[in-house]
Amino acid sequence: MALQINATNPEHPALLLELPWHLPLEEWPDEYLVPLPRGISRHVVRYARAGDEVVAVKELAERPALREYELLRDLDRLGIPAVDPLAVVTGRTDPEGEPLESVLITRHLRGSMPYRSMFETTMRPATMHRLMDALAVLLVRLHLVGFAWGDCSLSNTLFRRDAGAFAAYLVDAETGELHPELTRGQREYDLDLARVNISGELLDLEASGALHPSVDPIDFGTEICARYEELWKELTRTSVYPAGKHHHIERRIRRLNELGFDVAEMQIEHASNGDTVTFVPKVVDAGHHQRQLLRLTGLDTEENQARRLLNDLESWMATQDDYAPGDPLGARPEVLAHRWVREVFRPTVRSVPPELRGQMDPAQIYHELLEHRWYLSERAQHDIGLETAVEDYIQRVLPKRREPLRPTEE
Repeated sequence: MALQINATNPEHPALLLELPWHLPLEEWPDEYLVPLPRGISRHVVRYARAGDEVVAVKELAERPALREYELLRDLDRLGIPAVDPLAVVTGRTDPEGEPLESVLITRHLRGSMPYRSMFETTMRPATMHRLMDALAVLLVRLHLVGFAWGDCSLSNTLFRRDAGAFAAYLVDAETGELHPELTRGQREYDLDLARVNISGELLDLEASGALHPSVDPIDFGTEICARYEELWKELTRTSVYPAGKHHHIERRIRRLNELGFDVAEMQIEHASNGDTVTFVPKVVDAGHHQRQLLRLTGLDTEENQARRLLNDLESWMATQDDYAPGDPLGARPEVLAHRWVREVFRPTVRSVPPELRGQMDPAQIYHELLEHRWYLSERAQHDIGLETAVEDYIQRVLPKRREPLRPTEE
């Protein structure tokens, strides 16, 4: 069988042909590889350079490779945070003509870290709580679209910083199944697997001395269940309100927005006696603040970053002379937002030297600058201004960054 490359982009096959497909992945020469941290995997995985891109290459049998490729494409269409599938390579043979396993190729998620790399320096319990929150949100989002993961774990997830929290991305979809809707049993099975897997991974870290002494691996494994149930209930529960109290429905929708979700469809039923109204959010879409920021500014960020940037944007707009909400003669929010990007956001980010940014994307840099400004202003008991905060951040904070924030090859 001849070598075949099934790719999502017509430009990728030509770039991927330069890689040594006639060699098992374990034997690829260093000249093709990129030294990035890798998580634990049941398969051989390597990072390689294809043109200007860094890709993750995973070796596995043809059928599961094609299946996972299609599942990742489905998740991409559904807007789920997962690695971006680029291609599947089949029909590989070695120089003697012996068959080699197929490979799945995904785009490297820039700025992401596998959990083991994050534990190279002992992670504080508060940071671990945020990690569990991110994984619980990812699992809820998967279940809302009908995806049963089948192997939820820290090892099958990549994490990116998202303002003061983390954003979790699915890496391994090999065991997943996509359904129109999941049953309670399917969700609970996924959740129980997550609890067992996470407790086991943390026990392994404990045995290696990489876990904070105050952390109980079993308790932390159970924590994702509690966080998941809390979020699932908030997103799907049925509410009954007195008739005519429409503001209760609006308040519920605002609460979902604060959690980062939009209600795309809802069911409202009046009781037969007319005394009550039943409200059920039927379709809940994640990324409320992401979409709002993207619409206003064109900036594509993580959800918590978007929330923080929107707050700063609204504060800045309130200081502009032509800001007049509700006045048809005032500047439109989109106009002011693009002015903020041009006059505030971009100049501020560009003032941070590229060699000091590490893996931080522009939105994360801006968030940290706002945090530093708040800290300095609290200490000074007055607003010290963004320019002063940037100078202090560059001189005092960035040079002290540790290993995980070093620049990685792109």
